[in-house]
Amino acid sequence: MSASIIEKAVEHLQAGELVALPTETVYGLGADATNPAAVAGIFAAKGRPADHPLIVHLADAASLAQWAQDIPQAAWDLAAAFWPGPLTLILKKQPWVPLAVTGGQDTVGLRVPAHPLTLEVLAAFAAARAPGAAGVAAPSANRFGRVSPTTAAHVREELGDKVSLVLDGGPCAVGIESTIVDFSRGAPEILRPGVIGPDEIARVIGVSPHVRGRTAEGTEVAAAAHMPRVSGSLAAHYAPLTPLQRVKSDALAEEVARLARAGRRVAVLAHGACTLRDASVHWQAAAPEPAAYAHELYANLRALDAVGAEVILVEEVPSGSAWQAIADRLGRAEAGQKT
Repeated sequence: MSASIIEKAVEHLQAGELVALPTETVYGLGADATNPAAVAGIFAAKGRPADHPLIVHLADAASLAQWAQDIPQAAWDLAAAFWPGPLTLILKKQPWVPLAVTGGQDTVGLRVPAHPLTLEVLAAFAAARAPGAAGVAAPSANRFGRVSPTTAAHVREELGDKVSLVLDGGPCAVGIESTIVDFSRGAPEILRPGVIGPDEIARVIGVSPHVRGRTAEGTEVAAAAHMPRVSGSLAAHYAPLTPLQRVKSDALAEEVARLARAGRRVAVLAHGACTLRDASVHWQAAAPEPAAYAHELYANLRALDAVGAEVILVEEVPSGSAWQAIADRLGRAEAGQKT
């Protein structure tokens, strides 16, 4: 990407405008995180509730202390191990950090993304703002609650001229949002699962983090009300416009056949190839490995959303920690059709 595009992105950010940026997770809708008016533009473009906090993207881990206070050593260790990368840290905010960014809370979400183009933009933006703090608030660049974008084309389809500049960095390598780890209340806790799992975190900090909404045995429980609100934590999220239902593997073929016999147009995301020959069924085979499945998930959901089906059936993914983040996104996408 040419230097002129980097300079143009920085100029738009300094002017309080919105810039869509590629990351390794999903494309983000970026604005100057120190400018409440610019941040308000994000909420307006997405139709996002004002109390839903944003994640601030930094140029490097050295900027962490400008935005957060009372940073425990374990948080520094995770930053050293995984940044740049798909990990967000929730920490007590510095007093000056705008409440518009934090959803009115005393905590702030911070990460350093692992995409070379966006890292160039963040570094140039930080240099332009020096010696002051610099960061770009960047939730997913889509309408609130809908499927996150993993290509520049997805951003343009979703937001059109609401974005001043869309930087095209190609398809996102990871494809689902970052793992969010909260340190604001003491012991580390995963508030949103991602590709960096509890075992990887434990190997770095020597303690296994609690997972929001789960007991130590893995049983689901209601999340505590006093936990910080974070991006992507609503029960209904990541949803296509077409109603989505998860179906167990041993019931999928029968359910598809039943709907087809009833004259329903069906789109399917499954682990294997289609054995049913019916023009009313659009079948998409998903990747068998969790990393590849995650990489393709949102693009697959968008593609299935566009075929004119009445329902999207998704074969349930395997159990186990490697699939936890994917199961989380599919569960929220399914819930998005029930609100």
